[in-house]
Amino acid sequence: MLIPIRDLNPRSRFPAATLALVLANALVFVCGLLLPLQAELLSRGGAIPAEIITLRDFPPAGLVSPPFTILTSMFMHVGWLHLLGNMWFLWIFGDNLEDRMGPLKFVGFYLLTGVIGAVAQCLLLPTSLVPMVGASGAVAGVLGGYVLLFPRARVVSLTIIGGAPVPAWIFLGLWFAGQLFLGDSSGIAWMAHVGGFLAGLGLVRLFVAPRIPALEVEYIPPPSRR
Repeated sequence: MLIPIRDLNPRSRFPAATLALVLANALVFVCGLLLPLQAELLSRGGAIPAEIITLRDFPPAGLVSPPFTILTSMFMHVGWLHLLGNMWFLWIFGDNLEDRMGPLKFVGFYLLTGVIGAVAQCLLLPTSLVPMVGASGAVAGVLGGYVLLFPRARVVSLTIIGGAPVPAWIFLGLWFAGQLFLGDSSGIAWMAHVGGFLAGLGLVRLFVAPRIPALEVEYIPPPSRR
């Protein structure tokens, strides 16, 4: 498992949208813990591939009709490790994307790549009745966008010998390669990770505001006094 500690990539403004997404996921999780039927809540709020593909709501009724359960599923997690892992990756890598996109575009990018990741998982297992929950697809989209915009940004990780920073393209490339070895038997919606990551790669340029090139000003020395 790859565990990032921090990235050496400064930002110019506070990541308010990233923090809001982290808090929203944490709030939904804590509220779920307080309910006596948490498992039923996950099944009603999760994205069930067979429902998404057929656009039919099988019993028990979902919190919303499919395919909108994709959105509710993105804010639900099955345990503390699931939540903390997703939110830590989002916090480490999301702030720089928000810095380049702005908060509203960043949230739109996050949700869109999450939806694409979920659809990819549904296409892989179209008859599955197992609810899919978690922000992993959206977070994977953030990782894909990050590696395209900041491939040389340094990432400090617990898994690198000596804790030496490595380029983001190496760290996130290893993360992406690891998803391909999970398989359906792992119980992890690995195709949502793959789909979200590829969606982030392909869409990030559409959400990033073009940088205005700095003006080149010629320096003219003052006339010498004789």
